[in-house]
Amino acid sequence: MAKLNTFIRVCIAILLVLGIVFLGSQVNFIFSPILSLFNVIIVPLMLAGFFYYLLRPLINTLERYKLNRSVAIIIVYVVIALLLFGFSIGVWPSLRTQLINFVDNMPNLIAAVNQQLLRLEDSGFLASIIPADMDLASQLTEYLNKGFNLISNYVTGLFSFVSNFAIILFTFPIMLFYMLKEGGKFGRKIVSFFPKKYRGEGTSMMSEIDSALSGFIVGRVLVNLALGVLMYIGFLIIGLQYALLLTVIAVVMNFVPFIGAILSSIPIFIIGFIQSPSIAVWSIIIVLVAQQIQDNLIAPYIFGKKLDIHPLTTIILVLVGGDIGGIIAILLIIPLYMIVKILLTKVYNLFVKNHRAESEVEVEVEVEVEVEVEVEESL
Repeated sequence: MAKLNTFIRVCIAILLVLGIVFLGSQVNFIFSPILSLFNVIIVPLMLAGFFYYLLRPLINTLERYKLNRSVAIIIVYVVIALLLFGFSIGVWPSLRTQLINFVDNMPNLIAAVNQQLLRLEDSGFLASIIPADMDLASQLTEYLNKGFNLISNYVTGLFSFVSNFAIILFTFPIMLFYMLKEGGKFGRKIVSFFPKKYRGEGTSMMSEIDSALSGFIVGRVLVNLALGVLMYIGFLIIGLQYALLLTVIAVVMNFVPFIGAILSSIPIFIIGFIQSPSIAVWSIIIVLVAQQIQDNLIAPYIFGKKLDIHPLTTIILVLVGGDIGGIIAILLIIPLYMIVKILLTKVYNLFVKNHRAESEVEVEVEVEVEVEVEVEESL
């Protein structure tokens, strides 16, 4: 009977949630301004949250040395500004030159790929593994043209995004400043809305969510930087062109689990293939070795047990996120999954598991009382 009552309550809760969603869809004009505001602030808010978890340990360390928290934040801002200035002088010119050359040389790159394929056809290598009626050169050239056009459109859209970059540039540091200054109070304010008897569990839940997000973001940055160093060293050893640009692309794309690593390997292979098939093979070997070192040595050491997500679950989440909201949803889907998982686990332990344990205790007490009564009656 108790199990039936629990099932009915769960069904009623689901129906109520679906009813609220349906009613919300009928008054779309109310939520449209909220959605527009969300679209405006989502990127600076994501950046602020990302750098909040990266910089918070440093701010906390400076605060332990008796520095005022606001002063510590300003000092960190100054150091970041100096690092950006050093980057703009030391790294950006080379990276910018490689990016411009890469975009300008796209037609020549396609022609170079065609030449390499023709050489392989003349050598008879391709004939041994590809059917004779298949025109690989023309098909691959067609795919490359589509891919490079897509890249060109994306770069064009990226430059048009610069028009909105001023909003991000001015709002993101302000958001980050107040998050670093008062971020610890946010969880306590949320818990203050909980009923008093649940505030202990609420505090534990917020602490667990905060720890999970911090471990995920900081760990992901460290792992990707290590991957970038390994790949860049390998690319320099084999003499791969655009080594710095390709490494930056791989590091950025690697923030998208699984899919990012595959997509970033495509331009690496193409550039290596243009130089020579052997460099293409060596470049992929370097990528695979770096990925294996990252996944089997660096990531377990950094993440430990903090990122308890099955690889298949990660792939499904990334695909669903891409279908729902593009790159923004892909970047947000795993942190959101971690938060929802912690919330559901806490709610289950608090209301279902504990209630079931209490029911079992009550049944055991009733059985003991009945046994004692029977014993007394028999005496």
